Amino acid sequence: MHNILIVDDESSIRQSLQGVLEDEGYKAAVAESGEACLEVLRKRAFDVVLLDVWLPGMDGLETLEKIRETDNAPEVIMISGHGTIETAVRATKLGAYDFLEKPLSVDKTLILLKNAIDAKRLRLENRDLKKQLTPRSVIVGESIPMKALRQQIQLMAPTNGRVLVYGESGTGKELVAHAIHAQSLRKDEMFVEVNCAAIPEDLIESELFGHRKGSFPAAALEKEGKFQKAHGGTLFLDEIGDMSLKTQSKVLRTLEEQRFTPVGSDEPITVDVRVIASTNKDLEEEISKGNFREDLFYRLNVIPFSVPPLRERQEDVPLLARHFLKEFSAAYGRRPREISDDAIETLMRYSWPGNVRELRNVIERIVIMNPTTTRFDRKHLPPLVHRDGSRGAAGSEFSTLHQARAAYERDYILKKLDENHGNVSRTAEVLGLERSHLYRKMKTLGIAAKE
Repeated sequence: MHNILIVDDESSIRQSLQGVLEDEGYKAAVAESGEACLEVLRKRAFDVVLLDVWLPGMDGLETLEKIRETDNAPEVIMISGHGTIETAVRATKLGAYDFLEKPLSVDKTLILLKNAIDAKRLRLENRDLKKQLTPRSVIVGESIPMKALRQQIQLMAPTNGRVLVYGESGTGKELVAHAIHAQSLRKDEMFVEVNCAAIPEDLIESELFGHRKGSFPAAALEKEGKFQKAHGGTLFLDEIGDMSLKTQSKVLRTLEEQRFTPVGSDEPITVDVRVIASTNKDLEEEISKGNFREDLFYRLNVIPFSVPPLRERQEDVPLLARHFLKEFSAAYGRRPREISDDAIETLMRYSWPGNVRELRNVIERIVIMNPTTTRFDRKHLPPLVHRDGSRGAAGSEFSTLHQARAAYERDYILKKLDENHGNVSRTAEVLGLERSHLYRKMKTLGIAAKE
């Protein structure tokens, strides 16, 4: 879970942002001044600080300077209700990751937050000069399909062929992309990831291709797009089946010409990028429905990979469970843990609709919730797993309100998706949510788009 610190002298903004971030799965803390911010940072580590420019006493820019002087400094996103271009430029020179203007857009804030977290991760990896495969590129599993998948990656990774990775949500398509990059000739260059389902239509063009300063009202600074950031390396377009036809056309043109034009610019930029895309949809079916361009499909589908759902490789569950147990025990500073055979059998009987991501979340939860336990048994597993895929309404079998609410939300969203024949846009409208917000909810609750 990523830690975010919100620094603003307006209590309503602090509380509102804290609620939004916690709903999205972040751990959020607040501070009302620059001095209070620095005091909190002395006691705890944070991934990102959302810092208001105009603060009583020590202002935001001075606070930013102090933050950047600390070891393992968090990324800082500046926020202001009446910022100027000069302020934004100065903040960037002082080391701010980006600048947000009030009133804050929830979608833009969440996108910047994810990007800032990724930027910090890359900064730390570069600092440590990692020369071996990172954990994100390790594919765990000894089942026949996973052995075949690793063999296919080893064979295809050194080429420059474009890759399309198929698989349900939570199966680990992004791990396949990381593994291909890590074993490719581009392994020493950037790996840049874009979640096409999570970025609103009015922002995705700027995210992919960048923009020039002043090209639209919110463009206070020049922005480098993902294609440009990935120059020489790999660009991973996650869930490309959710990309609009308009954006698909621009991506296709970029792949054909190996160049693009940022928003608000007349000067094309040439790039050398290997594209890996993923989808949880049947793209040929989407083509027949008019939702996906056939020419883009053939451009991407040079080397197809298929990642099997966890229910089709249950023999990998024990290995994965122990792998995650070791990972989270180390991450949370706990002594090595064990998991009983009884607990493993229970995990293997569960159908894992959320696939590997759901299993990973379950193991992380039991490590967090049982800090003094050294051996986990069946009783430590959440009720949802005990019921072997039976996801009824929240009731007395849940030990916490959070578990009950998550189970209820999952059932309700599944019901509405079924009523709307799996159409995510229509379901979001019925639920009164933005489409991108519903996708994030579905991902958190382990709901595949076609479930």
